[in-house]
Amino acid sequence: MHPVFLSSASSGGSEFFIVTRDNGSGSAKIANFRSARPTLQQHSLMKRKSAAESAFFSPRFLVGFVLCLIGAVLALLGFGLLSGGSASAQGPNQNQGSSGVEVGASYQNDVSPPMRVVPPWSASGSKPQHEANENPKVPYRHTDSADPVIQNRHFSMRNIVAPNVPSPLLNFDGIPFPGVGCNCAPPDTNGAVGKTQYVQIVNEGYQVFDKATGASVLGPNSISSVWTGFGGVCETSGSGDPVMLYDHLADRWVITQFAGASGGPITDECVAVSTSADATGTYNRYGFHLGTNFFDYPKLSVWPDAYYMSMNVFNAAGTSYLGPQAFAFNRAKMLAGLPATFISPTGALGGSVDPFLPADIDGPTLPPTGAPATFVGFPGQASNPNYTTYHFHVDFATPANSTFTTFATPPAAGFTALCPTTRSCVPQAGTSSRDNLDGIGDRLMFRAAYRNFGTYESVVSNYSVNAGGVAGVRWFELRNVTAGPVTVFQESTYQPDTTWRWMGSAAMDGHGNLAIGFSASSSTINPQLRYAARLATDPLNTLGQGEAHLFDGTGSQSGTSNRWGDYSALVIDPVDDATFWYTNEYYSANGSFNWRTRIASFKLASAAPTPTPTPTPAPTPTPTPTPTPAPTPTPTPTPTPAPDFSLSITPSSVTVPRAGGTASYTVTITPTAGFNSSVTLSVSGLPAGATGSFNPNPATSTSALTITVSSSTAHGTYLFTVTGTGGSPPAPRTTTATLVKAARK
Repeated sequence: MHPVFLSSASSGGSEFFIVTRDNGSGSAKIANFRSARPTLQQHSLMKRKSAAESAFFSPRFLVGFVLCLIGAVLALLGFGLLSGGSASAQGPNQNQGSSGVEVGASYQNDVSPPMRVVPPWSASGSKPQHEANENPKVPYRHTDSADPVIQNRHFSMRNIVAPNVPSPLLNFDGIPFPGVGCNCAPPDTNGAVGKTQYVQIVNEGYQVFDKATGASVLGPNSISSVWTGFGGVCETSGSGDPVMLYDHLADRWVITQFAGASGGPITDECVAVSTSADATGTYNRYGFHLGTNFFDYPKLSVWPDAYYMSMNVFNAAGTSYLGPQAFAFNRAKMLAGLPATFISPTGALGGSVDPFLPADIDGPTLPPTGAPATFVGFPGQASNPNYTTYHFHVDFATPANSTFTTFATPPAAGFTALCPTTRSCVPQAGTSSRDNLDGIGDRLMFRAAYRNFGTYESVVSNYSVNAGGVAGVRWFELRNVTAGPVTVFQESTYQPDTTWRWMGSAAMDGHGNLAIGFSASSSTINPQLRYAARLATDPLNTLGQGEAHLFDGTGSQSGTSNRWGDYSALVIDPVDDATFWYTNEYYSANGSFNWRTRIASFKLASAAPTPTPTPTPAPTPTPTPTPTPAPTPTPTPTPTPAPDFSLSITPSSVTVPRAGGTASYTVTITPTAGFNSSVTLSVSGLPAGATGSFNPNPATSTSALTITVSSSTAHGTYLFTVTGTGGSPPAPRTTTATLVKAARK
């Protein structure tokens, strides 16, 4: 056992952590001690140190301190912190949490005046036209490979020519440039929907709309006006990257943006939580200082025990990527308007770890009791790309009990990166290549939408890839992300023609129907807003309902440092759990710094538990059976499902002795809808010193998996993934099981 001493300072004093590591198991334990130092408010009243306090620095203490330092160095060697890591490493391993936690307190909190009486900031105080806060590029490590999950082109074109996806219900303009006081681009458009209101937020303003009519209720007002009278950088130096959430579990709104001292890096997160379901009312306001690095691209989510946030962290100059970092804000305290803390793994996870997103709850059913929050990573690894799934267990009462661990590594299908070197590669009509738009293909796009269906859990998200020489939307659905085994239930790249589609946002309604909103552009069209969808009854891996145009822009963007996005938002109405609301940017005329935004709603399902395809907007005017463009009235748009297969593995867990040995499993291939192809099998996630082989491979029904474990393999429990690829086009399916290396002979 080697100890490591860590410390964390907050307004409540200092906390000291003693971290010990068992050399046999690799597990980490954290002991927490809180000093009796007064709060920051009391600190100014402190008298000079007494002689008794000075006596604390005795020779006995000095000797003990030196011995502790020696132990700390040995512990660092034991943890492997002084050696280089693998380029494919993605944070803490499955048997070891982060090596400590950081606890920070809100340096100020209060209750705002009602937003409806706060004076809006005038445009006269706006800044000169400029690029919004810098969005540094994440290092490119991905190895391009063939994309085996591009949606069948014939299937896609059929649904573009005669789509079943419904037209918007409401469709209206949102906040335009200059975004109240920002005068910047891009707008970072997103929004949330509550019981009676929809709230849109951009750089650097927000506006409240009546969701029944689309009429404005309040604004647009500056986001910084929310912090009027609060003081500090939240009031004076708000810098955007805003996120708007509706906490439907408590019927509260959450408004956030980051901030930093003038001329310095972004170091603070400003969070306001409404005191009621009325977005025009009062807010509990908080300022959190995260550190001295540059904290970029905050994405927040709602979970029962906390508001969770991901950040991409860079050095203060913004020139070196330090990795992602997760944060948990004390939701219970913030709902009550009490001083609140955040908990975070100590520091960013490292420059070889890809960005991740926190799962954001949709629907009325909570995650399993006590389930840790889930974060899902972008599959940008140089080899074996996967959707690294992290678990963040937070304990605000005893922060040292908090853990952030890698739970699973379900594999991602191969893809080619979008704009890996320039990042700005998306063409527009009437502009040259120097005005190509930002593709942002190095991260998952907002949100990672979580839903608990009772018998299984689902997380859906998306990112942008290069498919067939144009941008396509790669979307995916993970199952059982909190309890496991985590599997990729479906994933596909939507690229039906030569139009570039990117900057997506995905969500799923209460029936399991999925939609994705996105931007679309090419050298022959101005940037447009579109959405595509699938019913739960459609064939897997397809957006079977086709595509609809939400709004077609009539201008293209020039200048503005090629920025576009940087994100958009598709959310679900909490009242009917069926209406989708999407918002994104467009241009109404050619030019720079003149963006517009659009908000629209649409619905794929009625109240029926099994939805039917939405008919054409105009019903047949006569009762006669005259043929019309309406879709066939069958309960599903595709009566004959495409051939497919699934994988399963037995037993679910095998234990081998400490001395090593073999573990035997049987992998079963279950065909559906006439699937008769062979399936090629592979295994990933095995510990060092363990290898796996299949017999036969490829297989058509069953295959014996033998895992050989050497004596040098560290004891512990390992979740591994079996991937099967088969069919035309080849499609991957996965299943997981556990390998246990015993601690004793």
